[in-house]
Amino acid sequence: MKKLLLTTTLVTCLASPVMADDIKVGIILGYTGPIESLTPAMAAGAELALSEASKSGNLLGGQTVTGIRADSTCVDAAAASSAAERLITSDGVAAIMGADCSGVTTAIANNVAVPNGVVMVSPSATSPALSSIEDNGFFHRTAPSDARQGQVLAEVLKSRGITEVAVTYTNNDYGKGLADSFGSAFAANGGKVSISAAHEDGKADYSAEVGALSAAGSAHLAVFGYVDQGGKGIIQASIDSDAFTSFIMADGMVGDSLLEAIGSDLDGSIATLPGGASGSEAFKEYAESNGLAADGPFVPESYDAAALIVLAIQAAGSADRAAIQANIMGVANAPGEEIAPGELGKALKILADGGSINYQGATNVEFNDVGEVFGTYKELEIGSGKWNTVKVH
Repeated sequence: MKKLLLTTTLVTCLASPVMADDIKVGIILGYTGPIESLTPAMAAGAELALSEASKSGNLLGGQTVTGIRADSTCVDAAAASSAAERLITSDGVAAIMGADCSGVTTAIANNVAVPNGVVMVSPSATSPALSSIEDNGFFHRTAPSDARQGQVLAEVLKSRGITEVAVTYTNNDYGKGLADSFGSAFAANGGKVSISAAHEDGKADYSAEVGALSAAGSAHLAVFGYVDQGGKGIIQASIDSDAFTSFIMADGMVGDSLLEAIGSDLDGSIATLPGGASGSEAFKEYAESNGLAADGPFVPESYDAAALIVLAIQAAGSADRAAIQANIMGVANAPGEEIAPGELGKALKILADGGSINYQGATNVEFNDVGEVFGTYKELEIGSGKWNTVKVH
């Protein structure tokens, strides 16, 4: 058996050679866990940017860059930190695209990436608490903070005449941060949250939680959870018991797996999701021409996160970790020539020739002083088995 494994490993290595000058970038996402149906497309979005840069021949005089995947689990901080440690120490990555969920992202940043001087660019960690971590300029994100998503969602409900809701949220940094942000904004708009209660992921039965939510008397239920875990369980239990028929969701619940699991009972439900920027159509066309479905949650943000890492490497003139950190804000923001999706080869050449760029990408990237974006949001409504964009905020 050992001989067979050795032979298989040797054949694999010969079939997929890694060049000596190959730059490695970590892609750490929850390939298992409560958003596992979303992360394959997110990883593919990041890998599209890395492949585009490599194929251009313009990266550091013809070097290539490869993504190394690692599993954040989305929810297990210790496992995520260990996976990031392996990326940095064993795989020798220059930077990290990720992580995804806010709790594990915070753990990796505080315990692994920042102490080792490794840049992280998360495409989907949205907790407001991440805005104030002591990151020494090594943490960035291409998805906007939930401080803004809560405000947008409150405005959406106001525009629809919804004045009272029950709220349930996954019991972690993401869920609590979003519930707090939404609750404050909703109250400021004259709305009332009849109950705000945490739920745990991984349970087989959510009937008790739904019973308590229903007892508060609201007709609408806001679910700030995960598409493949407790959030889905809460909605299914609500439908099974006729407790709620009107659902309001946020980004962690947006995924086709929810529609497939529950079906037409979700028709009329609404959600918010980062996206809809002016570069989104250009990205969709470019991605689909490369065999990637570009309309999945956080796929454009993943492409942009990886692109920024590559461009910072080029601006630095090397894959030195500290040099990447010193250059990432410069390639993201004005002044410089604006760069759209699919134009990484052009951007790399401009930088190689001593010019400046202002990377806009798929999501209109513009970092503030702590390395995060203001962002735009899509207002979604479920109908005919699809997530339909109603408006961009």
